[in-house]
Amino acid sequence: MSDDLTTDLRARVRDVLPGVRRDLEALVRIESVSADPERAREVQRSAEAVLALFAAEGFEAQITTAEGGRPAVIAHKRSHREDAQTVLLYAHHDVQPENDHTDWDSPPFEPTERGSANGKRLYARGAADDKAGIAAHLGAIRVHGDDLPVNVVMFVEGEEEVGSDSLPALLRQHLDDLRADVIVIADSGNWDIGVPALTTSLRGLVRLDVEVRTLTHAVHSGMWGGLVPDSLMALSRLIASCHDDEGNVAVEGLYAGPAAEVDYPEERLRAESGAVAGVRWIGSGSSVERLWTKPALSVIGLTAPKAEGSSNTLVPAATARLSLRIAPGDSVASARDALTRHLQQHVPWGAELTIRFVDGGEATQIDATGPAYDAARAAFAEAWDGTDPIDMGVGGSIPFIAEFLDAFPEASVLVTGVEDPDTRAHGANEGLHLAEFERVIEAEALLLAKLGEL
Repeated sequence: MSDDLTTDLRARVRDVLPGVRRDLEALVRIESVSADPERAREVQRSAEAVLALFAAEGFEAQITTAEGGRPAVIAHKRSHREDAQTVLLYAHHDVQPENDHTDWDSPPFEPTERGSANGKRLYARGAADDKAGIAAHLGAIRVHGDDLPVNVVMFVEGEEEVGSDSLPALLRQHLDDLRADVIVIADSGNWDIGVPALTTSLRGLVRLDVEVRTLTHAVHSGMWGGLVPDSLMALSRLIASCHDDEGNVAVEGLYAGPAAEVDYPEERLRAESGAVAGVRWIGSGSSVERLWTKPALSVIGLTAPKAEGSSNTLVPAATARLSLRIAPGDSVASARDALTRHLQQHVPWGAELTIRFVDGGEATQIDATGPAYDAARAAFAEAWDGTDPIDMGVGGSIPFIAEFLDAFPEASVLVTGVEDPDTRAHGANEGLHLAEFERVIEAEALLLAKLGEL
């Protein structure tokens, strides 16, 4: 691609950016929290707003659902060029709950700009995850106007934040409508401010509720303590058995693999993780192996009496929710069985053990080679002024990516996005870095142009 064309595209990005930002802010003001049944109408209103945005760009658009799921938007616009490739652009319009408003420095559904110079951010729930993904797609399309270099299919899902339960049914229902040569998933992020990335691996997820029962009813801790084990003590020992002394997951049968040689400086790890000063890292291997390609087991919830107001009684039963991140190369079924066997073998003192599978999502490993990936890397390097993108792993899970890989095995799947290490997606003060957002739009516009040349 010529320097003149790149310069021209960059100028067009600047032209469309104010309107794209206005549309993003309007989307953010819609409280499309898919986990909240009382805001189902807001999720519907969000889908209608997305449909209107793409219909205004000349797309044939529809709102669709499957198996009682939340509303998704599917839209199509064909290129005037013969034999053009088809590119599917994915994002989601639902958002996480905002939780306690007092944790936010500004109202969570009122987009607010703060910062200075190139550090300006737009703060609001969904400003990054993932309404900015929708806006980035919209901006790239507006840059090309009616001269799209490729056929474009938009797929904007409405329940990603609650597990995409109806996605497999949606893909089956609209398989021909969504079929594409290249799929661009805007729901991840970049390595750092000024350093773009393609996400090429993501861990999967297995969640289990584990109940330990030692008594049929509560009894006096003074009368029976020292003879009868209480359930919290038994549950604590069971949980502790899942890690070795270094903090590695000590569950036999889980897969672990190598990670790319990426430097993750200690000071950046400290700053981005929020770890307190005296905390030591757990596990062994490089930091990115521990974060991307090895299993991780966390206790994310407990059902037990609160410390405040508790009585001198032995608790008969206690439950923990375990969140197991599984490495690329493992599967939900295999990891679930391995963790279940471990728990059954290590429950102490003959306590009754009940295990309930909550949910799971498959890990993803993408073979990021071929013309589409070459085009993406070149587009990123141009948009970031010569900085080559890195291939990045993600410790979190986006299970729907595996669904796309299964449904469209011939397509090149590119996972990218607008987030950066300080985006704080899912947390208070979620924010979009505005200068990086502009680069993301430019990179996608360049990518569409390069795919049109293939």
